Amino acid sequence: MSDVIALIFDFDDTLAPDSTSGFLESLGVDTQQFWTKRVDPLLAQDWDPVPAYLHEMIALSREQTHGLITEKKLQQWGQTLPLHAGVLTLFSRLREQVRQAHPQVQLEFYLISSGIGDVVRHTPIAHEFTGIWASEFVYDQQGAISFPKRIVSFTDKTRYLFQIQKGIVGPAFIGKPFEVNRKVAEDRLRVPFDQMVFVGDGYTDIPCFSLIRSSGGFAFGVWDPKHRDKRSRAWGFIEDGRVSNLNQARYDADAELYQWLEEALTSLASRVALKARLYRG
Repeated sequence: MSDVIALIFDFDDTLAPDSTSGFLESLGVDTQQFWTKRVDPLLAQDWDPVPAYLHEMIALSREQTHGLITEKKLQQWGQTLPLHAGVLTLFSRLREQVRQAHPQVQLEFYLISSGIGDVVRHTPIAHEFTGIWASEFVYDQQGAISFPKRIVSFTDKTRYLFQIQKGIVGPAFIGKPFEVNRKVAEDRLRVPFDQMVFVGDGYTDIPCFSLIRSSGGFAFGVWDPKHRDKRSRAWGFIEDGRVSNLNQARYDADAELYQWLEEALTSLASRVALKARLYRG
């Protein structure tokens, strides 16, 4: 029996404004031109969106119009990028709510992002997560981006849900990509899918929404209140039955999304506590 529940987040437009666009803007790049003139033509050639934007960032760096894009610059941006309202204190508040309701249940946080790992791992909230998975670059001798090392997109994200489910998390599993395929008995799963909550905003999150919701967990769609044009896209997740609820990406204590997350996590904790009592007889 597992006494662990997990809250799993996307990052860009979920916990923070689009961090890749924000980084490029900090270099002086016209981001509208970047996405429409550089990335969109690749999509028209049937590129996947994530390797398309990574490829164009590498090309931009090599052109040096705005300087090299380096590991150090990405990390520095992660330290300073803005976060949505309430995010800095979100984790401690939710931990306390679960602890008060069911102290025997452990709440863990995870991050699965199509964004750039060296950005998200250097944010002020990175230490809150038991595991972080994101797209990664290889760096050359000058410290500049030179090739994608990891691409996280669409169903790639569900791979990491299975790692959380099976407990394939942490330093012991670095360099062991095939461990995720290991069969684990249902009663030995570390975090079953029905003990997970997933929060995301975009098309790359749809496989996670569907997997967790169909398995008995909760999926929440969010939209950045500063970009109301994205609300209609998010509404499609409701119409398609992908998510349990849809809210603005605000996490302060009086925000509706935060209150729904409290309810979802305390509900899961109650379910886990009841299972444990029944298991012990």
